[in-house]
Amino acid sequence: MRALVVEDETFTRQELAEMLAELPEFGSVEEADSGEAAVRVLGTSAFDAVFLDISMPGLDGMEVARVLHMMSEPPAIVFVTASERHAVEAFGIGAADYLLKPIRPERLAEAAARVRALRRPAAAAPGAAVDELTVVQIETGRQTLFVHRDDIQYAEAHGDYVRLHTADDSHLIRLSLSYLEEAWGPAGFVRAHRGYLVAVRWVRDLRVTSSSGLLACTPAGEVPVSRRHARALKERLLAAVRDEQR
Repeated sequence: MRALVVEDETFTRQELAEMLAELPEFGSVEEADSGEAAVRVLGTSAFDAVFLDISMPGLDGMEVARVLHMMSEPPAIVFVTASERHAVEAFGIGAADYLLKPIRPERLAEAAARVRALRRPAAAAPGAAVDELTVVQIETGRQTLFVHRDDIQYAEAHGDYVRLHTADDSHLIRLSLSYLEEAWGPAGFVRAHRGYLVAVRWVRDLRVTSSSGLLACTPAGEVPVSRRHARALKERLLAAVRDEQR
């Protein structure tokens, strides 16, 4: 993929460009030292991702992002900033990720994987390998945990975060539920409710209650199922049963 780094501080811009160039996802990395320069470059060249600083003189990162959204085929946007205060606005305009300076290599690699998932051709061949975020890295402050996707039974939206539920625990991570739905859909995760994804393989039964309505029951807990998503979930469950019987 092609990436553009937009940053007014020379050292930070060059360092980020070098880190991106070392990742296998990117074959070409270019630089722009201002928002205005970025808009000029993006007007003549196509990029898969823009790594965008927010606080810049002149045209700032948020303004550049709004310009990008007017393009017919906008690149994925990854904000790179020293402050968390723009996170809600960033994800609100569709950012693929939000990185805090100083950037850790593992977080940059995670952002690259998200961009790759977003830029993956929609018409991927059936049966193609499903390898996006097969292992999720969880930072707890004191330690780093690695949670396998196959152990996750359902995901629950929590604002700008998602809580991942396994049989024994739950983990909060900064991801959007929409991103997980796209990345993990081929692996059997289905939207059950506006705020929930459930792994079909872990659903043991569907149950109707007077207080909560329809619920998908997993060993990790009960997942609410909205009327809007009930039919699609039931179809996926039936298809899974048929596949097991073959």
